[in-house]
Amino acid sequence: MSPVATILGAGVAGLCVAHELASRGAEIRIIDQAGAPGPHGCSWWAGGMLAPYCEGETAPEPVTRLGQAAAVWWRDAGAEVVAQGTLVVALDRDRRELDLFARRITGHETLDADQIAGLEPDLGGRFRRALHVPGEAHLSVRDALKVLQAALARRGVEIETCAPPAPEGILIDCRGLAARDRLPGLRGVRGEMALLRAPGVTLHRPVRLLHPRHPLYIVPRGDGHYMLGATQIESDGRGPASLRSVVELLSAAYALHPGFAEAEVLELGADARPAFADHLPRIVRQDDRIHVNGLFRHGFLMAPALARMTADLILNGTEPELIA
Repeated sequence: MSPVATILGAGVAGLCVAHELASRGAEIRIIDQAGAPGPHGCSWWAGGMLAPYCEGETAPEPVTRLGQAAAVWWRDAGAEVVAQGTLVVALDRDRRELDLFARRITGHETLDADQIAGLEPDLGGRFRRALHVPGEAHLSVRDALKVLQAALARRGVEIETCAPPAPEGILIDCRGLAARDRLPGLRGVRGEMALLRAPGVTLHRPVRLLHPRHPLYIVPRGDGHYMLGATQIESDGRGPASLRSVVELLSAAYALHPGFAEAEVLELGADARPAFADHLPRIVRQDDRIHVNGLFRHGFLMAPALARMTADLILNGTEPELIA
């Protein structure tokens, strides 16, 4: 008899757990009062960088190690993954930031001005030195979420908005910040983003512009669309983006390439990402449920590893590495 699981939450954590369990033969129900993924959840506003080495600048070691399998998992799940690496640059006045970054990460190579121009012609002549991290990738988070949702629908699993009187089988709680009623150590870390259309700028891979106060990442989404992100604020506020953050984001984009001055601002978004004190996600067992939470800013990078661990725990009884 196939195991049965009820999953609370249809963000990246919930959908990845559902996909992993369903692909191994489990019977799944997904419940989310907000329905399908959309602007109401932090997964919708993620950058989509599958960048375990760059995240290693500040992230704990398991993020770098376990995150290296994320690109393959997403590709196997049917998502379009672009494996062009990551480019890390800094303005001349901030070149010390590039040296510090290089000392804190692995898996990179140093490029000179000609090599930068060969990799990203639109950045030619703008930077003397850069880091290229070839083993990294990126995806469109909204498309990836839709791919998982469609794959589950083909198995007869739809996202339900009303909870049953009693959940069926094992209860897996992937509600993000909403689970603070049961996980008191969970906190919110606010991020603010901008979606731009800049047909005059062509970038082929995520670019990180280092700055001592306002670092920026910019991720190409195709058709001249780019997602900008930078802010990391200790707050669980989920309201609109602030003017200050938007000005910093757009100013940094202009510093990267002046062509962004003519970009159309399509969307401004903000949300709070769930995190534990050590910034490591984890699986938490309680009497009536299993929590999968605390993905912080590593949602699409770490959700596949947490999904595999959760499925191994439920189906095989294997003790997960990241468990509390």
